[in-house]
Amino acid sequence: MAHQIEHAHLPIRGLNLHIAQVGKGENFPTETSNIAHRTSYVIGTDTKCVDSDHCWRCLAGELGTVVFLHGFPEIWYSWRHQMLAAAATGYRAVAPDWRGYGLSDRPPEHEDEDEQASSCWDDLVADVLAVLDALSVPSAFVVAKDFGAVPAYYFALQHPGRTRGVACLGISFSHGPWSFDAMPEGFYILRWQEPGRAEADFGRHDVRRVVRTIYVLFAGADVPVAKEGQEIMDLADESAPLPEWFTEEDLDVYASLYHKSGFRYPLKMYRSLHKMPCLPDAKFQVPVLTVTGGKDYSSKLAGFEDDAESCTVDRFVPGVKTAFIPEGSHFVQEQLPEQVNELLLGFFEEHPVAAAT
Repeated sequence: MAHQIEHAHLPIRGLNLHIAQVGKGENFPTETSNIAHRTSYVIGTDTKCVDSDHCWRCLAGELGTVVFLHGFPEIWYSWRHQMLAAAATGYRAVAPDWRGYGLSDRPPEHEDEDEQASSCWDDLVADVLAVLDALSVPSAFVVAKDFGAVPAYYFALQHPGRTRGVACLGISFSHGPWSFDAMPEGFYILRWQEPGRAEADFGRHDVRRVVRTIYVLFAGADVPVAKEGQEIMDLADESAPLPEWFTEEDLDVYASLYHKSGFRYPLKMYRSLHKMPCLPDAKFQVPVLTVTGGKDYSSKLAGFEDDAESCTVDRFVPGVKTAFIPEGSHFVQEQLPEQVNELLLGFFEEHPVAAAT
């Protein structure tokens, strides 16, 4: 039986955030005033908009709720395989577009970029909490990848009572900002941290070409580094084939979603990495799973590699569970969904609750 992914916009902290969800359990009475409006947005035959008086807050998965947090240049759609697998098992799967991404509203621009960078991570954590509140979800599993792992970890630390467990792909917990000082000048993160440089680079191409190039580059095992006089978008030409697991139709979906948001706000995430808080006394009180891909280029980055292999991780994350997928790329959840689904569902099953949440 085909699962249907529903879409709506919820008023979250002054913005309308787009939320995709699938999976239904027992209903309970509630009001519908928390839904800003329902989105007439359809992808293929497996999604639909919420176009009736059916209330989202009545959709509680039999086994609980899983919140999926995307990275860049991803969107809710990057979790489609995991959402359907979780729903088929009895969970409710919820995937928001981060503020400023896809179909969600962009926050107002700050004249002071440093001020905006400082508040970035706090805003994302607060948004996750507000989404759970808006959907009347007492606690949930949180699954994330790429930069989405940062607010996922912070959410689990700040709100352990609302977190049944946290699972992150490719990124281990870091108790402070990463340093990229050892990387060459052409390293993509250093390039994208320069105000205006990535915008100018991306602006030479249409949205579809930008997403295509990033997927081609970042699906590989090599760290994207540009030479002097070269920009990141120059590292792959239009003739380069897409990864075999990423179709032209998938690319069309990403392009359509980024047509609304553009890349200006999403790129600000990279300019906020140096503002990650220092948490020398962090101690997780919830179960944690980290999944690493053997062909994920990020595993070669000095800061990320140190976090993954450091013996001090156990000091911050007691009992952390780790999994390794030898062929896994940076987009492992799209590349090898069956393997990722098995790991996630096994992790969820290991941490049941007496009553569904």
